Amino acid sequence: MRIVKLTEESRKNLLEELLKRSPNQYGEYEAKVNEIIQAVRERKDEALLEYTGQFDEWQPSVDTLRVTQEEIEEAYTHLEPAFIEVMKKSAENIRHFHEKQMQNSWFDARPDGTILGMKILPIEKAGVYVPGGKAAYPSSVLMNVLPAKVAGVKRIIMTTPAGAGGKVNPGTLVAADLAGVQEIYKVGGAQAIAAMAFGTQTIPKVDKITGPGNIFVALAKKACFGYVSIDSIAGPSEILVIADETANPRYIAADLLSQAEHDELASAILVTDSEELAEQVAGQVEQLVQELSRKEIMQKSLDNYGYILLVKDMEEAVETANAIASEHLEILTRDPFQIMTKIQYAGAIFLGEYSSEPLGDYFAGPNHVLPTNGTARFFSPLNVDDFRKKTSIIAYSKEALEEVHQDIELFAEKEGLTAHAKSIAVRFE
Repeated sequence: MRIVKLTEESRKNLLEELLKRSPNQYGEYEAKVNEIIQAVRERKDEALLEYTGQFDEWQPSVDTLRVTQEEIEEAYTHLEPAFIEVMKKSAENIRHFHEKQMQNSWFDARPDGTILGMKILPIEKAGVYVPGGKAAYPSSVLMNVLPAKVAGVKRIIMTTPAGAGGKVNPGTLVAADLAGVQEIYKVGGAQAIAAMAFGTQTIPKVDKITGPGNIFVALAKKACFGYVSIDSIAGPSEILVIADETANPRYIAADLLSQAEHDELASAILVTDSEELAEQVAGQVEQLVQELSRKEIMQKSLDNYGYILLVKDMEEAVETANAIASEHLEILTRDPFQIMTKIQYAGAIFLGEYSSEPLGDYFAGPNHVLPTNGTARFFSPLNVDDFRKKTSIIAYSKEALEEVHQDIELFAEKEGLTAHAKSIAVRFE
């Protein structure tokens, strides 16, 4: 990994390089994505079947698009019982964490007859996209479905591409069953997003779409936003580690590579004030890359977006972390909690040497669907509120309105909206 002494110029260059990884930079794919979306809007199932046959390794029919109960039961036979038990434990941790986020409707009644409040209800239908093809992520099934279930969503639609012969990854199916999904369709790519956004004869239109995917999925979610709600337009994975001289260089190297192995655009950054640690981590990274299975992907990721940034002190390290606003932030310092209090922007923060990033990916309970590409400055992790709709409640008595009607009329008149003012005034003529 390259070691860079941080300056204003190098920080600016780094931020510009990282932003190039955003899906917003891949405009050359938008025309194809829009073509797919329009075809699905117009021709519905017919277009779904065509694109699935074109892009995937099987020829579907309307009757084979939906996963059957027999396929789910068969999936269990392909997994080790120990793995199924681990998924059950993970699901329980995720469910328990998200139950803490629940808010109920509330009302504030005052003596003058005013009632103000918030009515909070789950959305009716949620759509979850789960990647397939080269890799499958049962953990993403749990992370996307369980917050919706906790929120009280009545109907969850899941789409995922099938492989050869129309077979869906067994881990994906078992995770979906454990999470309580009852409708799973063998559709992937932009066409799956379009189907959930606009509806077809087979796949219903949903209210919100969540879940990760490739560039076509990300751009389709972007194009459909407004017709349907989405979680975010996710970019490549990223990790930033803040460490001082007390940190274990081998732990840091392993944690950096845990994200570099995702894909060639993943970003892995160490920020430290210890030149000795920087050199040790660089050596450990070089050694570990050779030991791991996805070394070509990791090496490209590190060559393009891997950095060890040398800063003068921890204050500058915190400034840098806040500027980057990383998806995952690990703090491996003498007092990680003290550093954590100064962090304003990060998707998830991992404190101490036994809280490595994969703990959050798989098991701890907080959601691993996190903002990327600096969007942690204004986006939050996927949570229960993403699947609940809030409606304001306003009720005034005649006496309460009488006290303030002239104030409201004045406000409306100053904005030139005389009908607004009249709507209040007629009640006191």
